[in-house]
Amino acid sequence: MEQKKEEVHQPSVPIFGYEILRDMLIPDILGKHTPDILYWGGKQLSRKFPLQSSEEMISFFDEAGWGTLTLLEQKKNEMTFEISGPVIERRLALKSDVTFKLETGFLAEQVQLQKKCVAEAAEELHKRSHSVKVIVRWDEKDKVE
Repeated sequence: MEQKKEEVHQPSVPIFGYEILRDMLIPDILGKHTPDILYWGGKQLSRKFPLQSSEEMISFFDEAGWGTLTLLEQKKNEMTFEISGPVIERRLALKSDVTFKLETGFLAEQVQLQKKCVAEAAEELHKRSHSVKVIVRWDEKDKVE
């Protein structure tokens, strides 16, 4: 007997509303400190939503409306993610000084929590391919509890 997956209706927020807050109001309030505070904020959010795997991180990005997260490559002490999709394409097209530090900090902390090693991340904007690459690196010698 086939089970039907129960569909949960999620209210949707217009992307314009998200952009007003994220790319206009927050930078006006935080000024030149916007990237650093958003990175820290992403790390804080990660602690509130600890995830167990890359698959859970991918689902979280989808549910949060942050774009489509893809794990491109995993090395010994490094993971490369790509964030893409219509939200990313639109944000990259609308503003020249757009930042993805919230997402970058979020991924850094998720990897740190999962690997139990200090992790940091950097973003690379790829306007031509309408995507953002986030490279997370960690040091296995620098353990965290």
